Amino acid sequence: MYSVWRRFTAAWRLVWALLHVLRGLLIIALWFPRLGDDARHMHVQLWSRHMLRVLGVSLRVQGNTAVGGPLLLVANHISWLDITALHAARFCRFVSKADVQAWPLIGTLAAGAGTVFIQRESRRDAMRVVHHMAEQLQAGHVLAVFPEGTTSDGRALLPFHGNLLQAAISVDAPVQTVALHFVDAQGQMSLAPCYIGDDTLLASVWRTLITPGITVVLQFGELETAQGRTRQAWAHDLRDTITHMRQL
Repeated sequence: MYSVWRRFTAAWRLVWALLHVLRGLLIIALWFPRLGDDARHMHVQLWSRHMLRVLGVSLRVQGNTAVGGPLLLVANHISWLDITALHAARFCRFVSKADVQAWPLIGTLAAGAGTVFIQRESRRDAMRVVHHMAEQLQAGHVLAVFPEGTTSDGRALLPFHGNLLQAAISVDAPVQTVALHFVDAQGQMSLAPCYIGDDTLLASVWRTLITPGITVVLQFGELETAQGRTRQAWAHDLRDTITHMRQL
């Protein structure tokens, strides 16, 4: 059983997190229209770092983040915290399922941070997004995708889908792998932030808040290009790379 004090602390962090979400919405509504891209990116990164502190989650970054774009980040996907963690490490524009856009508060935050939304069940929409991603990469932006398409428990990676990699292939943009996992205060894998199956977002958030000493670890790999590989072959190789990185 969790102690009364730990439950009280978790409840207080939840209130604090909701207030920080509201602060983010105000920044997007009132400040973003008057700011340039660089200033917006800075605000997203600072907001994300503060959110991790509010939640009591530490951030550990290993490896070197590429300085700028064009760049496509490819990461495994475990939790609702993944996007916040990656934004805390460096700014990037995520490609996310369209359902997120309809989530109360979170959808507005995601859109304000420049998220590209995709209807995964629509082949035509996927082609539109790939074309848009290619344009963004050509313009020198940093994009990020989760090729698993959904979250896993972090023990093993799901198969990687290669469709969105076509954008990087089309413009010969580099990809940087990101191996992501959560550890507890003893340095062991933590399943508390997982968001899978029949889990509700609130249940996952509460587990994260009630579990002390969680650290999200982001390990950035080397830059690589397709070098003639098809998107399916590249996706397979990227999955192998991230799996190996997580075992180090």
